Amino acid sequence: MSITTEITAHYWAFAVFLLSALGLCVFMLTGGFLLGARARARSKNVPFESGIDPVGTARLRLSAKFYLVAMFFVIFDVETLYLYAWATAIREAGWVGFIEATIFILILLAGLVYLVRIGALDWTPERSRRLRRAGPIGETPRHQE
Repeated sequence: MSITTEITAHYWAFAVFLLSALGLCVFMLTGGFLLGARARARSKNVPFESGIDPVGTARLRLSAKFYLVAMFFVIFDVETLYLYAWATAIREAGWVGFIEATIFILILLAGLVYLVRIGALDWTPERSRRLRRAGPIGETPRHQE
C-alpha cells in the first residue's frame, strides 16, 4: 500500500467515526423526543425539593466566596497532579527533583498562608470577626497587644 492510500484510509475511518457519532446523537435525541412524556402541568415547572413545597424563588444568588473556594480547589487540585507526576518519577528525578518539589510545595504553602492571613478562607461575617478579635469584655483587644 502506498502512503497516500494509507492516509486516505485513515481519513475515511475518521469520517465514518464522526458520522456514526453524529448519527448516534441524532438518534438518541430524536428517540427521547418521540418516546418522552408530553405531560404539561404547573407542577412540572416547579423545582423538586425532596417532596417539600418550595419556598421562595429557585433563582438564588450565591455568594462570591463559593466561587473563590472553587478556584482554590482547582488550584490546589492541579498542585496534586504535579506532585503525583513527580512521585511517579522520583527515582529518575533524584535529589534535584526532590529539592524542586520541596520548593514547589513551599511556594504553595506560602500562598495558602497568604490566603488565610487576608481572610479569603474566613466565612464568618465581619461583625463576628470584630467581636472575636476584641475578646471577652474588659480584655485588651488582640490586635493592639
